[in-house]
Amino acid sequence: MAKSNADRSAKAAAKWKERGEVEIRLHCPPGTRQALAELMAWSGIEEQGEAITLMIHHLHGLGPGGALPLLTPPRHEITVSPSVARKLERFHIGRKRRSPEEMFGNDQEDSEVSMLPLASHADRQVLWHR
Repeated sequence: MAKSNADRSAKAAAKWKERGEVEIRLHCPPGTRQALAELMAWSGIEEQGEAITLMIHHLHGLGPGGALPLLTPPRHEITVSPSVARKLERFHIGRKRRSPEEMFGNDQEDSEVSMLPLASHADRQVLWHR
């Protein structure tokens, strides 16, 4: 007689427990899934678990010096241009000069559009604000 799904699942769970295996689940965006699929195609590996296991072991084999650069996530550097810095500074100075009740939306000027000159140099720029 053929075994039921429950019997097969129980037998597999017993083997995993005996070997000390633990299930690891991975949720990933489409780009990561595509990268894994390409890696699997390049190497001829058909099982995702096998590909991920091999990558982990090979990466671990590189040691800390080789693995850490590959495990460092890319960081985005934010740079503020001089013109944006001037705009932010002017805005900050303007806010500091306001009284506390004006800072909470009771300012008459908040209902009108006005222009503030941003710099005193030759290429003057204008910041529109409400």
